[in-house]
Amino acid sequence: MDYKTIMQESREKMDKAVHHVADQLKTIRTSRASPALVDNIRVDYYGTMSPLSQIAQISIPEPRQIMIKPFDMSALKEIEKAIQKSDLGIQPHSDGKVLRLTMPPLSGDQRKKYAARVKELCEEARIAMRNARRDQNKHADQLHKDSKLTEDENKQLHDEIQKLLKEYEDKVSTLQEKKTAEVMEV
Repeated sequence: MDYKTIMQESREKMDKAVHHVADQLKTIRTSRASPALVDNIRVDYYGTMSPLSQIAQISIPEPRQIMIKPFDMSALKEIEKAIQKSDLGIQPHSDGKVLRLTMPPLSGDQRKKYAARVKELCEEARIAMRNARRDQNKHADQLHKDSKLTEDENKQLHDEIQKLLKEYEDKVSTLQEKKTAEVMEV
């Protein structure tokens, strides 16, 4: 391992944490419908638990409605069951060909609960990034101990890793502010 590798690994780990939290935030409900809300739903399709997106077309015909059209109409009942079992809390309406999920407006308490969940997920991402910083600093200290880095290079590496952490924490804060604003929007 060397200076460049440590910086590259630091960037990769922090980037991964930001992408992970961004994906998780997509699944948090807002006043608007989003295909990401049903991304995590798995359907028993001929004995195999399959992601909903692989067995049905998901579209947003109206701002507060999700329409699910199965590629195979025989899967409609299983999709309906999977949605009812999910933690979405929305009752699907079937017309025999498609399922429609109408998003009810969020109450003030629900908005606060979802905003708290956003904050929690973002804090988990920050913790993961801080852990990455700690691990990379340990690698830098080990290189210094093994005389592969000078005292100044070690200090500079620690500073660059800290600067990188700050940059990525700012990205997470931006994501948090944006999602919280969406959740609180009436």
